[in-house]
Amino acid sequence: MAPSSHALRCCKRTLNWVPVLFINMVVAWSYYAYVVELCVYTIRNNAERISYLVIFHIFLGMFVWSYWKTIWSKPASPSTAFCLPRAEKELYEKEQRAEVQQEILKKVARNLPVYTRTAGGAVRYCDFCQIIKPDRCHHCSTCEMCVLKMDHHCPWVNNCIGFSNYKFFILFLAYATLYCVVICATVVQYFIKFWTKQLADTHAKFHILFLFFVAALFFISIVSLYSYHMWLVGKNRTTIEAFRAPVFPNGPDKNGFSLGFKRNLAEVFGDKAKYWIFPVFSSQGDGHSFVTRLVHIDPEQANSVLQQNGKIPLEGETNICMVADEAPHTEGNSKAKTDGGPIVAVTVDSEP
Repeated sequence: MAPSSHALRCCKRTLNWVPVLFINMVVAWSYYAYVVELCVYTIRNNAERISYLVIFHIFLGMFVWSYWKTIWSKPASPSTAFCLPRAEKELYEKEQRAEVQQEILKKVARNLPVYTRTAGGAVRYCDFCQIIKPDRCHHCSTCEMCVLKMDHHCPWVNNCIGFSNYKFFILFLAYATLYCVVICATVVQYFIKFWTKQLADTHAKFHILFLFFVAALFFISIVSLYSYHMWLVGKNRTTIEAFRAPVFPNGPDKNGFSLGFKRNLAEVFGDKAKYWIFPVFSSQGDGHSFVTRLVHIDPEQANSVLQQNGKIPLEGETNICMVADEAPHTEGNSKAKTDGGPIVAVTVDSEP
């Protein structure tokens, strides 16, 4: 690599931290303005001061915890199992014809839990990382790597949001929203008093007035982003999939990974509710393969399949079952065979 190119990359990586530095400076200033200027110099009632400080520090702690977990959680990348074997890799690199290269990739992909394709129906292969992309995996040009279940690259955390830290990102947005709510709700009465001249002009006035405006502006922007991502969680879509539906062998399907709201929520937050509010990893799966819903299925056939597998669903309940079918849907890395064909995981879902 040329020295100039290396220097440019170093400069770019340094500049990528500017948004993160900005956020940290705003949070640091908000801490000073709230704790010192509001609680120490402005509030006279000790009970009110202490209660405000306790509530403020609880939400600040959860906000900072989830924010830094989002920043420092390394994006998960595909395992070496998705790399081409040496012989196939040599053939792929020597071959110039695209159709022959695809045949090589299809041969290798048969032994992998890969079922989504490009818009043209080809196996998704990353020439930069030299791997067959797992379902929902995409290459990030900023991080220069393939990221499992990539949602987007966020400049405010200087990191890719994907399988390894999506839960942390959602909690970061949630606690950032609550942090702004706490500030606005507790500062508003003193904001009004300073604004209407009920309190004397002091050095605290600027900080308190500005603190309220900043918290309100951040609340408006963050709550909209949080609402959008919770909608994506409910639909089991990434930001990329919301704009471009994943393509299965039977065509594009925007709801291809949706298993119903409860299962979609559990895929991100886990099946143990006690961990949902904490930025600790509890997402389901390994990020390499995902359960998909059976899009076209006769309801009577679905009930029959569920009963035959000993899983009779309760009324209004969604179940996952194992059934022999030609549809290329799978759960995990299961490749077992039955007399009727490959075992695949399907789920009955009434979602349109």
